Amino acid sequence: MSQVALPETVRKLLASQPIELPIFHPVALKLQRMLSDYDFTVDEVAQVANEDQSLASQMLKMANSPMYMGRTKVATIKEAVIRLGAQQVINIAIAASQASAHASENPALDAYMKELWLHSHGSALGARWLAHNCGMRGIADEIYLAALLHDVGKLYLLKAIERLVKAGVISSMFDDDLIMEIFDAMHVEQGYRLMQHWNFPSMYCDVIRDHHLEEWDPVNKMLAIVRFVNLACHKVGLGLIKEPDLALQLTLEAEVLDIGELQIAELESLLIETREAEF
Repeated sequence: MSQVALPETVRKLLASQPIELPIFHPVALKLQRMLSDYDFTVDEVAQVANEDQSLASQMLKMANSPMYMGRTKVATIKEAVIRLGAQQVINIAIAASQASAHASENPALDAYMKELWLHSHGSALGARWLAHNCGMRGIADEIYLAALLHDVGKLYLLKAIERLVKAGVISSMFDDDLIMEIFDAMHVEQGYRLMQHWNFPSMYCDVIRDHHLEEWDPVNKMLAIVRFVNLACHKVGLGLIKEPDLALQLTLEAEVLDIGELQIAELESLLIETREAEF
């Protein structure tokens, strides 16, 4: 199959089988819906999180890692909810499930997924750090989730390509340029559609829709943070895109957020450190 035909083949798969691709864990989605409805108790969150013991174990491992809690340890999901709050626990549930989703039996696709996870997870941690340092501590957990999922469309596309390869529709031989072309053409629209399909709040959908726009709303500080951290990841080479010559301080995002060279240097160090994080 020609390189020109591949993006259209992926489009057809996404149109015909949008729900079957394993992007979100059902338990993580259930927890997100509970939070969106503002109708839950600590015990209910813990009960739902424990429906999948593998996910619950991964959540506790992640919650107790230095990147999330430092020296404060929790032994149960209920204790985590009480100590961290429902939003952060649900963030960890989605992050833990996303970490598992970024894997493929196809070695080439697995390599893309692993780099994509490093980028998404690093973006989330960097965005939370930046929120705390830009006077937006109150919505830092929401900003974390927006950054974690900003490139979910890329994961969706990789899962679609994986299915096409398994079905023998396309060859398993593809190059970086073609994958990046597919991402550039489709990942925003597919990520936005995916988030709307699963009824994520509009603030997250808007970030996914607008995180690459040339003209964007500078009043939306959540969007500004996600856009800036995304660029910072490119600068330090965290993920599939490497742009070491990016002048971060000259961006509109840096101006909107009022961040200087010292903060940018600290953020870059944090992003580099996330590459070594293990759960």
